[in-house]
Amino acid sequence: MVTKSIVLVCCFLASVLAVEKYTDKYDKINIQEILENKRLLIAYANCLLDKGKCSPEGKELKDHIQDALETGCEKCTEAQINGSTTIIDHLIKNERGIWKELTDKYDPKGIWRKKYEDRAREKGIVIPED
Repeated sequence: MVTKSIVLVCCFLASVLAVEKYTDKYDKINIQEILENKRLLIAYANCLLDKGKCSPEGKELKDHIQDALETGCEKCTEAQINGSTTIIDHLIKNERGIWKELTDKYDPKGIWRKKYEDRAREKGIVIPED
C-alpha cells in the first residue's frame, strides 16, 4: 500500500513539474529572412501590435508572447529561445522604434526590457538613449 502511494505521489509530482512546451510547428521558420526583409518584419510587428493581420505563425507568437516574456520562455523549445534572442537583439540594435512599441505594449513597467537590454549590452550592442 505504501509503495502504491509513493508511486502515485511521484506520478503526480512529475505531471505537475513537467512543463508543457509551445508548439514546435514553426521552429524552422527563417528568422534571418524576416529580419532582413523590412516589409515582413513590419507585418509581424503590426500583427503583435494589433495594427494588422496576422499570419498563422504570427498569431501563434502573439498568443504566447506575454506568457513567454513573463516566464522567461520556460515553455519555449530550444529553437524558439535562440530565435527570440536573435530577434530581440536585432530589434534593440536596428529597430528601436519597433522595440519600443513592443515593450510599451507587452512590458509597460519595463521589468523585462531592462533584462534584455542589459543582455544586449553584454554582447556589445550599443543602445542609444531614447
